[in-house]
Amino acid sequence: MKRRVFLGTTGLSLALALAATTSAWAENAKLKIGFVGVTSGPAAAWGISNQRSMETRAAWLNELGGVKIGDTTYDVEIVPFDDQKDPKRAIAGMEKMAQDGIHYVVGPNVDDGAAAVRPVAEQNGIMYFPYAFPKELYAPPASNAILGMVANYQSGPAIYKYLMENKGVKKVAFIAGNESDPLSQRDSGSAAAKALGLEVVSDSVTYQMDTTDFTPVLLPVIQAAPDLLVLSGVSPANAPQLIRSARELGYTGLISTETAQDAAVLQEGAGDLANGFISVGGASTPELASDTMKEFVKRYTEKFGEYNDESNTKVYALEYIIETLKANPKAIDSVDEFKKTIDGFEAPNPFMVGDAKLKYVGTTSFGQKRQVSVPLVVNEFKDGKFETLFVAQVD
Repeated sequence: MKRRVFLGTTGLSLALALAATTSAWAENAKLKIGFVGVTSGPAAAWGISNQRSMETRAAWLNELGGVKIGDTTYDVEIVPFDDQKDPKRAIAGMEKMAQDGIHYVVGPNVDDGAAAVRPVAEQNGIMYFPYAFPKELYAPPASNAILGMVANYQSGPAIYKYLMENKGVKKVAFIAGNESDPLSQRDSGSAAAKALGLEVVSDSVTYQMDTTDFTPVLLPVIQAAPDLLVLSGVSPANAPQLIRSARELGYTGLISTETAQDAAVLQEGAGDLANGFISVGGASTPELASDTMKEFVKRYTEKFGEYNDESNTKVYALEYIIETLKANPKAIDSVDEFKKTIDGFEAPNPFMVGDAKLKYVGTTSFGQKRQVSVPLVVNEFKDGKFETLFVAQVD
């Protein structure tokens, strides 16, 4: 009888222990962060690097026990939505985030999508971090969007000035896809080049986004004999095709873009012909990368089997959201509280060496702080990988 009671007590103790263990595992609340962006089609590399960066960092933070905001510890859950580079899909994605009660969203990745979701974000109390450049998204009276990277009208002048001073560039030509994003970037790039004193020999040639033969498109541009050919707003899928066509037509000058690119795609599509191609890179270099950044790259590569240099920038949005919420826990359910925190916000930057800080910038470009502070890293493609050309900062 006593033995039976002992076994029963032991079984009860075991059940209670298991219940306690289960409760411990389940005790963290969920902090849902959305992603609405392009993860399919020619521009897929932009959004894929976003989503993968968020998922890698979220898994790592959860592994460390979650993030403590106020008195509550949260596990971070990423809720993704592929907008297929379609503004209507982007709106549907943002509406889904609103229905799910999500207040913080990373994306969209292109101008049209970022502009399209603005009413939904503002009406539903959502702060979103687009990778899109229209100033009206970030300048008053707009206040719900925060630029997640360096804009082309910030990086373009820096690149042109560097090439003028170091490569003797005097004449520049622009070519753009016939869509609002690349056309807008072409116009601002051309204006910046002229302001610097460069001679713009061509800035009116465009191509359809489904073009497969770029020879007739590029021929008149190359005949203008520019020292620098700028591929305005070029997608990762079209970049190698344009580079290959330009080189096969005999163009020997410099080629650049203000959009981030994928080294693997360039190598596969253009090979050695892409050597010397200049683009905006991720916000880190071997010299700038902290141990945390190196560990992030390692985890990302192990998780997905490859790494995209652009993720050096894309890792930041989630970090800014979490650290700003830590600074003001009331912002968990109120973007108005989040906005109050932006101006004075500062936190250690875990991804850079030294005493680098996370802070919001953008006053010069937008009249208010609606941009994350990340280094402007400009890369040169060489033998299958990116090498740092120079690093600058944006206010």
